[in-house]
Amino acid sequence: MTANLKLCNSVETTRHSAMTIVLTSDATEFFFAAGDRGALIGLDLGTKTIGIAVSDPSRMIASPLTTLPRTKFRADCQQLERIIQDRTVVGIVLGLPTNLDGSSGPRVQSTRAYARNLVAALARPVLLWDERLTTVEAERVLIAADASRKRRDEVIDKVAAGLILQSAVDRLRHLTN
Repeated sequence: MTANLKLCNSVETTRHSAMTIVLTSDATEFFFAAGDRGALIGLDLGTKTIGIAVSDPSRMIASPLTTLPRTKFRADCQQLERIIQDRTVVGIVLGLPTNLDGSSGPRVQSTRAYARNLVAALARPVLLWDERLTTVEAERVLIAADASRKRRDEVIDKVAAGLILQSAVDRLRHLTN
C-alpha cells in the first residue's frame, strides 16, 4: 500500500494508492496537497496528551475539540481516525515544538518521527507548524477567561491546538487570496 517516503528539502511524499500525501513545513505545499476546502485537524503533541482542534470546512475558524491521553501510537491513530472520519478532515496540522532560538531539539525530532508515522497511518497531508509560545498564549487566554487552575490544566492542550490550527488556517487563507 505505501511505497516510500522521500525527503525533498522540507517535503516528504508518500503514495497511497492513487493519492500523493505530503509531510511538509511549507504552507504552500500543504495547500496544494490538501486543497483549498475541507476541514483540518490541529494537534498539539505532548508527552502525555494530544490536544486536538478542528476547523470548519471553509477554514475560517479553528475550535478546540478535545484532549486525548497518549497511549500507544496505534491506539492514538485509531482515536484520531475516528475524529477524522466523523469530521471529514482532509489534512493535519501538527505543532512543531521548535526552540525559541529557532533550533531543533529532541522534541522536534520525536515530533517529526510521529508526523512520518501519521502520514503512513492516516493517509492525509501533514503540515508541521511552528508552535512556539502557543501554550503560553493558551494559558493567558484561559487566565483572562478566569478559568480555575484545575480547569486550565484540563483544557490547555486543546486550546493550544486551537491556536496552532487557527494560525495555520489564517496563513492558508492568505494563499487563496
